[in-house]
Amino acid sequence: MRKLFTSESVTEGHPDKLCDYISDSVLDACLAKDPYSRVACETVAGKGEVVITGEITSKANINIEEIARNAIKEIGYDNQDFDMDYQTCKIHINMSKQSPDIAMGVDTSFEEKQGSNVTSEGAGDQGIMFGFACSETKAYMPLPIDLAHKLSKRLTEVRKRKIVPYLRPDGKTQVTIEYKGDKPVRVDTVVVSTQHTQDVELETLRKDMIEYVIKKVIPKELLDEQTKYYINPTGRFVIGGPLGDSGLTGRKIIVDTYGGYSRHGGGAFSGKDPTKVDRSAAYMARFIAKNIVANGYASKCEIQFSYAIGVAKPVSIYVDTFGTSTIPEDQIVKLIYNRFELTPRGIIEYLGLRNPIYTKTTNYGHFGKDDLPWERIIKI
Repeated sequence: MRKLFTSESVTEGHPDKLCDYISDSVLDACLAKDPYSRVACETVAGKGEVVITGEITSKANINIEEIARNAIKEIGYDNQDFDMDYQTCKIHINMSKQSPDIAMGVDTSFEEKQGSNVTSEGAGDQGIMFGFACSETKAYMPLPIDLAHKLSKRLTEVRKRKIVPYLRPDGKTQVTIEYKGDKPVRVDTVVVSTQHTQDVELETLRKDMIEYVIKKVIPKELLDEQTKYYINPTGRFVIGGPLGDSGLTGRKIIVDTYGGYSRHGGGAFSGKDPTKVDRSAAYMARFIAKNIVANGYASKCEIQFSYAIGVAKPVSIYVDTFGTSTIPEDQIVKLIYNRFELTPRGIIEYLGLRNPIYTKTTNYGHFGKDDLPWERIIKI
């Protein structure tokens, strides 16, 4: 049976990703000076302006405006006519401390208050988190999102290295994979939309995108005469970044995870310290799902955790291997309960999440990168 599945990615210059990067930069700066910082940093970007708001409770003394301008500069926004200029844009900061009502539940868990021997912080919020892995790629990620991220990363690389010198920071990619049964067999469609200077001809841009981006990323055996390419299909993309469209932290949650191939609990990641289980429990769920697949217990695995605010242990654990498991799924659930400490403190300590590692996660997905602690493979 022939099936098509599509995932998208965006470059670091996309307005939403600009906001994610600023928020994660603020988080890392706090954690670098105070590993126990509580941070929930939200960023909004529009025409010539950036607003940074949220809550920070920390011993760290940081210069948020300087951090934001450096982040904007690093991405490459230096032109107020076409997108944004890191030197001249207005930056507004409105920060408060974490609500004492929330802090009360996080500092001491419900179980500890009830006299249990569980001595962990409580979850920073209620919610559901999903982790996923499959054997389609070496990164244990679905092929559509894996290729879409690689295309976006390559777009940024050819811009910054001036291989294609007329590109600007904003851009999006999309890849449609044809499956036969559950096996990916070919690339059906590739979409690349990239911001550019106003003097470049569309035909030149299309030729360069195929030669320097698409063919450098996608294995040639996945491309054929029927593969369709849509390069800047509107015909022009000069105005971009926050000038072309406003940006907001946490608006690219499907890009950040599995490209829609797996379910999502709804919580965003960027700007949140690891006491927020939206982030830390999603990382742990990915870690366990990846190792279930890597250890040969299944070729595809999705895990759901659920938490209640102020309660340390997960309310529930759910495992779905889509009929690919080599042992019963209830045994996998028992393995997870027995093998891993899933309280917020247990996850934070096991994965080393108090370190300032979060700007490395912001762009091109939070999963599938070898240098992140939840991507390591262990023997279960």
